[in-house]
Amino acid sequence: MLRIRLDLKLSFHIFIVILILFLGSLGALAAADSKTQAKYIFLFIGDGMGIAQRNAAENYLASINGLKRPEEARLVMNTFPAQGMTTTYDLSSVIPDSSSTATAISTGFKTKSGLLAMDSEGKTPYPTIAEVAKKKDWKVGIVTTVSLDHATPAAFYAHVPHRNQMYEIGLQLAKSGFDYFGGGQLLQPLDPKDNTKPNALDLAKKNGYIIALGRTEFDKLKKGSNKVIAMSELVDKEKALFFSIDQHTDRGHITLAEFVAKGITLLDNPKGFFFMIEGGKIDWACHANDAATAILETLALDASVAEAVAFYRKHPKETLILVTGDHETGGLAIGYAGTRYKFSIEKLKTQKMSYLQFDKKLAAFKKEHSPKTAKLEDVLPLIKESFGLYVRTAEEKSPRETEKSSASDLALTDREFKILQEALKQSMMDVNERSRDESDYLHYGRYEPLTIKLTTILNNKAGIGWTSYSHTGIPVQTSALGVGAELFNGYYDQTDIHRKLMKISGLAE
Repeated sequence: MLRIRLDLKLSFHIFIVILILFLGSLGALAAADSKTQAKYIFLFIGDGMGIAQRNAAENYLASINGLKRPEEARLVMNTFPAQGMTTTYDLSSVIPDSSSTATAISTGFKTKSGLLAMDSEGKTPYPTIAEVAKKKDWKVGIVTTVSLDHATPAAFYAHVPHRNQMYEIGLQLAKSGFDYFGGGQLLQPLDPKDNTKPNALDLAKKNGYIIALGRTEFDKLKKGSNKVIAMSELVDKEKALFFSIDQHTDRGHITLAEFVAKGITLLDNPKGFFFMIEGGKIDWACHANDAATAILETLALDASVAEAVAFYRKHPKETLILVTGDHETGGLAIGYAGTRYKFSIEKLKTQKMSYLQFDKKLAAFKKEHSPKTAKLEDVLPLIKESFGLYVRTAEEKSPRETEKSSASDLALTDREFKILQEALKQSMMDVNERSRDESDYLHYGRYEPLTIKLTTILNNKAGIGWTSYSHTGIPVQTSALGVGAELFNGYYDQTDIHRKLMKISGLAE
């Protein structure tokens, strides 16, 4: 009995020694981890990019590369070792907007939709991670495919009660002291209500910024160029970059990947940098239920992620790359009732332009035709050229052909033809004369009726469905590579992204 007690006592002491050694090793690991901090931070935000957007882009990538299985293709962001799920709700709704979600990421605080880096009352500004990094003598870069004064980029340098205060946002950009801005132009460099106030870009020049407008000036930028605002000369009416699907028409376009590569050159320094990159027009394409355009915008963002990965390989012990979405847009679904289990994403390759570009071509048609004379048959050549959709001739139709058998073919069914006829009728009306009832909104949203039905029909034939013309409350995917990447595994809120980044970078005070 005494021996048993002694053995138990000895076993207990051995257990305590082992426990102390184990805890000591954990402490040593923690100490080692605390000394390992990322000083190069890349934060990629796909605006409107949920899991379905990423998965659709990956399936499309496999298709265009002629691969037999979807798993044979991978987006760069999907190869990262850490993969998490992130909730996006704000203080207004489970379905948030871009200003509140970007604020959550940039500051670690939730706010209401419409506010930028401020509390829900619009009275107290919250410091952003970019501003903290700048105070610590890091270099800071902000790049986007939309206007530089848009909600997501603005949430990292501006503090305003409403995202539409773009002139005020532009002034804060000019005063930010950040080292590099790149992408679209300013939507409101001038005060729309008072033309005696200064131009935000003129103020930026006075504050020492180099304004590089267009390809030629962009290419001149070299390492050592300080305080740069690089803007594409080719922008749409919202002062954003053209959609990737439309950029092939002119060599003057600067891609998102090029803006990122240039930023790496300008920001690279021994003290470190914080670099936020937004793929802003994924969201725009998803609002319009244009899957092909959204996919190519997602691939453009992924190409810019590849630029960051190339930098990471040179600085693996000092770099963190994070890719996330601010929210999901459109309720994109891989699967459509009309095609049942069939998924034919390769059909999207027949689309040659974005919904916006088709709108322009349709506008030219509308100038030459009246509502009474316009016929869908007259638009069919343009439809085939733009989307690959066509009408079979009587000779081409099989006597046994049914609506079901041809539903996923690029040939328009009788039902689809009638849908487009009604949509053209609506498009030919003056905007103010169109119906505003709920059923028409469900059909067309606030988009050009014929265009939205064409993208919808093509998407459905490919096996893709949509639930909304707005944002959704679906959690988004977050991916990480580099120092501290493991912290981004799991399920967490987007406010935690800020906290994790502050910890990993050592910027937390």
